[in-house]
Amino acid sequence: MTGKFEETVFEIGKITKAQGIRGEFRVLPTTDDPSRFSLLVGENIFIDGTVHKLEKFRQQKSIVILKLEKIDDRNAAEALTGKKLTIPAEKALPLEDGEFYVRDLKGLCVETLDGERIGTVEDILHTNANDVYVIKPASPDSKAFMIPAVKDVVRDINIKDGKITVQLLDGMRELTT
Repeated sequence: MTGKFEETVFEIGKITKAQGIRGEFRVLPTTDDPSRFSLLVGENIFIDGTVHKLEKFRQQKSIVILKLEKIDDRNAAEALTGKKLTIPAEKALPLEDGEFYVRDLKGLCVETLDGERIGTVEDILHTNANDVYVIKPASPDSKAFMIPAVKDVVRDINIKDGKITVQLLDGMRELTT
């Protein structure tokens, strides 16, 4: 897969295992809204860059079960285990104000309100309470650290300028050195 291809798709799930004997498989959604799969029935999706048409969708609690055209038995479904599901960028759901795609946040510069560069967003962890940004420190002598994605800490996210402005809470400073 080329970098350009990766920039034009969004990951929406990861295949965890086959379901039954007719080519269905279970997907752990990596999208905030698993019901969004219902909007993709009859549409093309990608599995590790290969195009497939989504035939059926159903949801069981937090797991999504999918059926693709031409994947008609358990063996074919099992061969997909561990692979990522992506969709073309134009099929992504629109965002509300203050919402961002994870891929747009990764790599952003993180600065304090005083303009001190403390690192870049390396990863985003999703927890029950809130997201947590894993920060790769600007100083090579420092260790990676985490900051909660809450209003008291994250004061501004500016995708256009490529930066996140934060107010570190008491005790967080020690984590950045």
